[in-house]
Amino acid sequence: MSLADQRVRPFNTPMEAGLRLLFVLDEAKGEAFDLQRLVSYDYLLVHSGDVDGGSESLHPAVPFRGGELLVKRKLVLAGLDAMFAKELLEKRFETTGICYRATALTSAFLELLVSDYASSLRARAAWVVSHFGTYTDDMLESYITENVGRWGAEFDRLTAIRALEL
Repeated sequence: MSLADQRVRPFNTPMEAGLRLLFVLDEAKGEAFDLQRLVSYDYLLVHSGDVDGGSESLHPAVPFRGGELLVKRKLVLAGLDAMFAKELLEKRFETTGICYRATALTSAFLELLVSDYASSLRARAAWVVSHFGTYTDDMLESYITENVGRWGAEFDRLTAIRALEL
């Protein structure tokens, strides 16, 4: 195995996605969400600056970041499964399919996380749940669909401007 194969991927791992969503589920105060809503919430949590009135994004803006929504599902599912394996969330079958909810251990575990990043996650999770919690699944899907094309598109404009300045 080469040295490159041994590198640890610190970002965009299932563990990171699962941990972020624990903050969302804890903030939901017992409400359960399906996978699609959690995929959307994970994007909105990390890129809150993409939403009018949202706070500064947790992670840097990257080109075409709206495309993350297309590949995030498998990552989020693996993260939720990892958190379920540690009993930090529960899975329930509901009319919409499998839904996820915080457990008694979720809050206790999250209280142990006291970094600035954890505080930022808490604040953004509260914002995501309060801002988008009243959206029906169809409303949330419409919001995402209407906006995903412009999230990260500012880099296209900057590239075009630089090309003109040759």
